[in-house]
Amino acid sequence: MEAFTIIYTLLGGLGLFLFGMKFMSDGLQAVAGDVIRKIINSLTSNSIMAVGVGLLVTCIIQSSSITTVMTVGFVNAGLMTLTQAIGVILGANIGTTITGWIIALKISKLALLLVGVGFIPGLFSKTEKWQHLGRAILGVGLLYLGMQYMGQAFAPLRQSQSFMESITYFTHQTHGAYFASILMGCLLTMVVQSSTAMLGITMALSMAGIIPFHTAIALVLGENIGTTITAILASMGATVSARRAALSHALIKIFGVFIAFLILPSYVNLVDSLIPMDPLFMDTDGSYPHVAQHIALAHTLFNFAVALMFLPFIKQIAKLVTKITPERNEKEVPHLLVLGDPSNMLPAASMAQAESELRKMKEIIERMYKLNREFWFADEYDHKMLAKILDYERITDNIHKEITVFLCYVMEKPMSHHQSEQIQAMIKITDELESVADYIERLANYRSRFKSNESLAGESRTEFFQFLDAVWTFFVLVGQGLDNGDSLDMSDIESKSNELQLWADSMREKHLDRISKGAYLPVTALTYSDMVVALRKIRAHSLLMAGAIENFHAKHE
Repeated sequence: MEAFTIIYTLLGGLGLFLFGMKFMSDGLQAVAGDVIRKIINSLTSNSIMAVGVGLLVTCIIQSSSITTVMTVGFVNAGLMTLTQAIGVILGANIGTTITGWIIALKISKLALLLVGVGFIPGLFSKTEKWQHLGRAILGVGLLYLGMQYMGQAFAPLRQSQSFMESITYFTHQTHGAYFASILMGCLLTMVVQSSTAMLGITMALSMAGIIPFHTAIALVLGENIGTTITAILASMGATVSARRAALSHALIKIFGVFIAFLILPSYVNLVDSLIPMDPLFMDTDGSYPHVAQHIALAHTLFNFAVALMFLPFIKQIAKLVTKITPERNEKEVPHLLVLGDPSNMLPAASMAQAESELRKMKEIIERMYKLNREFWFADEYDHKMLAKILDYERITDNIHKEITVFLCYVMEKPMSHHQSEQIQAMIKITDELESVADYIERLANYRSRFKSNESLAGESRTEFFQFLDAVWTFFVLVGQGLDNGDSLDMSDIESKSNELQLWADSMREKHLDRISKGAYLPVTALTYSDMVVALRKIRAHSLLMAGAIENFHAKHE
């Protein structure tokens, strides 16, 4: 019966611990969703910046596995280079160590108080931000409550001679015992698929006096290797670059643990010397209250040292994994939806990916416009240029479909109301971009209506190209809000839009007047009108896109 009690207490405590971690992570993500998206978008080729991004994002979401899988996804989609990914992974490894310090804080007696304090905003607050913050506090309370129950489950095991004898080998201070503990930590983490859960169990075992401090450190080192399996699994079936990112994560961890294994006794002494409290101190209840801080420091120190060690050699690591994982014979094209189910990703990270894809879509439309202008300016009808314009339009159709489907899947994941509104705005933006591409395609097709003896010339031609450039300047002005994230001057944009509308009406009237005077053949009237209408539609969709961009960048109240 005692064994059954231990098992269900342990499982219940672990369940509360993981549930608390999820609550805390979800609450922090919802509160800091915009921050995460902006941090990801700020990523540059600077290695130190990449490490900082990984560190900050992981501190917010409290999971290096999520950050690493997200990074592999970015590389898979072609939105992040391999060297950037390695930097982010190094930062994520440091960021995840904050979980150990949260567990190690001596406020477990306040667990129920934190649950109560966190529950109140969810029950009474009408402000979404406070509700999510309360959820995060509630998660911390559940986390500590879970640690208490796991400690209670492990405490009786100290009195079980058979159990203590079964783990005796792991507690020896020999390299054989260290290796066995590292291997055990690695295998258990691979099975559980959560290094945070294993870290909590390791701390609970150590605080209960089941395993000594040095064994706990060896287990934590093994857990650092075991957690890489998540990224490896996420990279299966992905692009070569994504598999290289996952492989680099595993190699860095393995090499770092190997070095720590060689000097483990000295490493244990170093950690012990940095904290004045004695890890062997036993409280009146038989627990070891100070060992958790030592484990947390050992975890942090290891990952910080690994980051410092490998940071100068990121390019060399990239070259190594490139040699280990050669290119496939077939050509790979970065593609958004090969990431898999977006519901398994952070909403903020998914939004950052979609935002990047929107910029790519806009760049394709810009190239499409420039080619269309050259096509109209050319003296002869160029079928190859028209085919290229039509190809660009097909590409925008595909991107439009991908982004819309991707974001609809993202909306199935729990998120804040503000994030939901932003995603709806992004869907609106991609709709308007696709419509602009459609009308550029129509403009290109209208060129075929003009035969050699019915070409557009004179004042009508001059006015058409002036209006074409003015409409495109308007589109570029609106698109700046998508590129740099700045708020648009909607009053100025609406004013320019009205001016273009009046200009279009004037152009059509002038052309009809010229036709009535015999300056142009009557057959050009319909075509010219269609051309002006197409440009008016581009203006209209650009104006609608401006409103959607403003909604996307709207401040969260």
